[in-house]
Amino acid sequence: MIFWFIHLEFVIKCQVYHSSFIDEEGITKACGFPLLPLKSHIKGPAPVSDQGKTDIVDEAITFFRANVFFRNFDVKSPADKLLIYLTFYINVALKRLEGCRTLAEGTKAIINLGLENVPVPGESGFPFPGLFVLPQSQKEAELLRSYLKQIREETSGRLLSVAYRPNGTPNKWWLAFAKRKFMNIIIP
Repeated sequence: MIFWFIHLEFVIKCQVYHSSFIDEEGITKACGFPLLPLKSHIKGPAPVSDQGKTDIVDEAITFFRANVFFRNFDVKSPADKLLIYLTFYINVALKRLEGCRTLAEGTKAIINLGLENVPVPGESGFPFPGLFVLPQSQKEAELLRSYLKQIREETSGRLLSVAYRPNGTPNKWWLAFAKRKFMNIIIP
């Protein structure tokens, strides 16, 4: 009986990590996605962030191993929607890296993932129908597509640095999470 109360208390206290980017002033949006600043050298529509500040990609990678265990995600801000998208993308990327035994193989797999088509809401292959609004114009769809491509490339590069050790061998403490299903979504 005591164990049940302790377990219940643990379940109640365990909640998903939410994004700290809740201030929406001055942030452009496309299809409900906030186009948040990135610490990136990759060309794209994202504003450039200070190198010393945490950006949404840092948050997604930091919170991934905790958030991937949840089946439900209570959205508190538009940045949480982007965090959900990035958590799913990291899960897909780790699944691609699962069989790669060296950093060179992993880099090749991530580059191939980056070359794939990036679907936007309303297109087949978009993982979260209903969570994001449909684009109002082709211009908005292309803006979101280029932002998602940029943020996926940036996330991939940073993910390689945590999924592989400096000597180029896989980090099993990261690649083990490739087996998890985020929000019960089956990865293609």
